[in-house]
Amino acid sequence: MITAFVLVHTAADRIPETAQAIADLDGVSEVYSCAGDVDLVAIVRVREHEQLADVIAGGLSKVDGVRSTDTHIAFRSYSQRDTEAAFSVGLD
Repeated sequence: MITAFVLVHTAADRIPETAQAIADLDGVSEVYSCAGDVDLVAIVRVREHEQLADVIAGGLSKVDGVRSTDTHIAFRSYSQRDTEAAFSVGLD
């Protein structure tokens, strides 16, 4: 599974509608509104790299209200669950 974090700048008066439209796209698992330099963060999960272009360039970036995007592809997850599983190996 390939995970990408897409930072989205939107029209200020369209954030809720834009977020919902992005969330409705196939391949988008979550969308967060946030404070800071960007308006939304979308989590995209696909099976193959080629699908990133379909979801992001072909869909997300064309949603009404999206002004620009900045995509970051994840290499590895360091979640707390993964860390706990690594330390519990072989323990009863």
